[in-house]
Amino acid sequence: MAGFAECGWFGSVLCFLGGITALYYLLKWSWRIWQGFKVHVLSSVWPTDLRVYGQWAVVTGSTAGIGRAYAIELARRGLDIVLISRSQEKLRRVADEIESRYRRQTRVIQADFTEGHSIYPVIEEQLKGLKIGILVNNVGMNYAGMLVNFLDVPDPEKRITEVINCNILSVTQMSRMILPQMVERGKGLIINMSSEAGSQPQPMLSLYSATKIFVTYFSRCLHAEYQPRGVTVQCVTPFVVSTNMTYNIEVNPLVKSAESFARDALNTVGYSSFTSGCITHALQHIALAIFFPAWLRLSSFCVRRVEKFAQERKQQIEERMAQCQKKQEDKHK
Repeated sequence: MAGFAECGWFGSVLCFLGGITALYYLLKWSWRIWQGFKVHVLSSVWPTDLRVYGQWAVVTGSTAGIGRAYAIELARRGLDIVLISRSQEKLRRVADEIESRYRRQTRVIQADFTEGHSIYPVIEEQLKGLKIGILVNNVGMNYAGMLVNFLDVPDPEKRITEVINCNILSVTQMSRMILPQMVERGKGLIINMSSEAGSQPQPMLSLYSATKIFVTYFSRCLHAEYQPRGVTVQCVTPFVVSTNMTYNIEVNPLVKSAESFARDALNTVGYSSFTSGCITHALQHIALAIFFPAWLRLSSFCVRRVEKFAQERKQQIEERMAQCQKKQEDKHK
């Protein structure tokens, strides 16, 4: 009888612990579903009026891809735009489009973010006197045009410096430059473009992945520091978007166009400070975290498979790179 009583007591404890565990996961996933619904569905119905942050938005890397799409979408939503990029011709083309389509003011600043510290005094001087409500730190570059090991690029010393200047220094220096006036006014929005590649360690994208996790951590820490002073710092971690960096891969249910991504991502402002930008990318992030966790990515087996895959696709990728480059040249003739 004592044995049966002991088993009954033990079974009751297990049932209690099981019930608590089930309740925990039920509440956890219910909360996540609600957050996802709010961020990606309600935000499209009741988007934040971005004009409350200020008159001007500054967008880096704004002549192509996601940066250009953000600039045009911000202009559509009623803001004047400062475009910063390295090609004067492309800057003027985007500025003319914004002015003609949306009747917004524009300013252009030519700057090459791979050059390092020397460009920032020039940028700061040209931004003087503007009431900047939004900063989009979008400019970025990959380490190589394909999956490669760390040393397997031409002139790695130069390339490492360029990538760090473009992906890390630009985010910190532009934030340092514009944040003080936002703090003084008690409102502002900084959007920092990270990447899904920074959500987990990614061999064969080593430097790019590392720079993007820097952007993620920097953004989330900055948001915690300055949210009480009225400044929102949003970190956006897109998956694959059809841009020059991805050789204009065909848009499909998993791959967003830059324009569609910018529209969806800007809707999330005011709803989330850390977002994948759109619901399809959020779902892909969850799937990868479950089925392709960090320990698997870092395993020697997985690295060897990725190396083999990269070698098999190298010629195909190089051909696609050449085609993409030719299309860009033809477009601007």
